[in-house]
Parts: sequence; structure tokens; C-alpha cells
Amino acid sequence: MHFVVTALDHTDEGALARRMANREAHLAGVRQLIANQQFLSGGAILDDSGKMIGSTLHVDFPDRVTLEACLQRDPYVTGRVWESVEIQPARFVPA
Repeated sequence: MHFVVTALDHTDEGALARRMANREAHLAGVRQLIANQQFLSGGAILDDSGKMIGSTLHVDFPDRVTLEACLQRDPYVTGRVWESVEIQPARFVPA
């Protein structure tokens, strides 16, 4: 099942520093999702000045529960980078 995940970062003074501190571990997890054919596309959400303020992911998981469990282990969740995470089921256009 396909999902769109939209995650917005905390906005406190240390938010960007936490993002950068957890970025490599987060990207390692994304590489594993790619290897598992679960990550379809995604990347950072930017503000008008180009600063990273969140993330968007297009993913393929058996169900929402499995996706939520995966997200709970993500370094951007455990490292307090993402303040809010919205998950929506989606139907993507075939490639």
C-alpha cells in the first residue's frame, strides 16, 4: 500500500542542529528502505530561503501499522527532529 508521509520539523533554536546531527543515520535508514523497495521518493521540505524544515516521503508498506512502527525507529523521530508526522494513503501513477 502506498503512503505519503509529510513530517515538519520542530521550530526551536536547536531544531536544525538536531536535524544535521541525525541526518546520516536517517539517510542510512532511507538507503535500507530503498534496498527493501519500500522507499519510492522523498526529500527535504525547504522554506523560501532554502533551509530544511521538514521531509516528505512516498513509501510502499503492507499497511499503516507497519509504516508507523518503522517511523517510530527513524532517527528524525527518536532525535526530536520531526515535530509532526502526517500519513496519508495514496495511489501513485504507474511509472
